[in-house]
Amino acid sequence: MARAWYAVHTIAGHENKVRDLLTRRAQIENLWDYDIYEILIPTEQEMATRNGKRVVKDKKVFPGYILVRMNLTDDTYKVVKGTSGVTGFIQSGNKPVPLEDYEVRRILTNLEQSKESPKIAYSKNDVIRVVEGPFSDYSGKIEEVVADKEKIRVLINIFGRETPVELDFNQVEKM
Repeated sequence: MARAWYAVHTIAGHENKVRDLLTRRAQIENLWDYDIYEILIPTEQEMATRNGKRVVKDKKVFPGYILVRMNLTDDTYKVVKGTSGVTGFIQSGNKPVPLEDYEVRRILTNLEQSKESPKIAYSKNDVIRVVEGPFSDYSGKIEEVVADKEKIRVLINIFGRETPVELDFNQVEKM
């Protein structure tokens, strides 16, 4: 059977552990580079503010899933399915269904674009808390995001009125 990408469902939050265990099991069973070629956890970079500092963090695109490029044989099926943390393949009936080539190309292209420019963590209607500046400790709702200037317009309740305030990304954090 030909090499194809398969989506494998894992316990959410255990994707890295499953990747490491599956790689180790495939090497022990002498399947690595023969029938199992690559394991991918799609992530994108996201810009966020933590404790007043701007950080870029990796965010999983498909939480609870890993992508495995392999030849589907009885041995590879048993190794993947028997790995701790794996709950199963994406399948039709009893047979795992490979991802289409165009789907994989689109995922890989999006991952490359994400590495070039981190995604902005803020969007309209998000609730934020101001951590720096004259409005420190106030909270509000985002009205507008100006990504190229790294500014957001927030509606903050001051004296019983919604007041628009323009803030930098590093002055706020998500609640």
